[in-house]
Amino acid sequence: MKKSSGGIVGAVKKIAGPLAEELGYFLWDVEYVKEGADMYLRITIDSEDGITIDDCEKMHRAIDPLLDESDPIEDAYHLEISSPGIERDLKNEMQITACEGWNVEVRLYAPIDGAKSFMGELVGLDAEEKNIIIKTEEGERSFPRTAVASLKTRYDFDQDN
Repeated sequence: MKKSSGGIVGAVKKIAGPLAEELGYFLWDVEYVKEGADMYLRITIDSEDGITIDDCEKMHRAIDPLLDESDPIEDAYHLEISSPGIERDLKNEMQITACEGWNVEVRLYAPIDGAKSFMGELVGLDAEEKNIIIKTEEGERSFPRTAVASLKTRYDFDQDN
């Protein structure tokens, strides 16, 4: 039975989520994507203390036999385990909540007040979780989630100099 990429992602999340927790991490994201002629299964993990290459290797060694056993992917693929990095895409409620207080860039599908990109500190989601709120130098701004093309954390690499 061939699974859709959404079905594959869901199946992998069911395996990777509990395993990540057991190893002291939390599951940030799972992607199953085609790049060139190859398919990639990308599992992204995080922890309060951050993620090292050793953490990625530990997760890789633990999940590889579980994926072989459950066989959610019929075709050949490359397995990658990584951290979300200091600059990360925020795609869902858990990720947005985890990064409240961080500097972010909101990119919109269509301009608002003549701009398609806004920078500020992520306040979070409103009560109905329909709007993303950031604090800018001009005050708080609210953007409907449906209008947001991307939401990414941004690190000021010059702040340490």
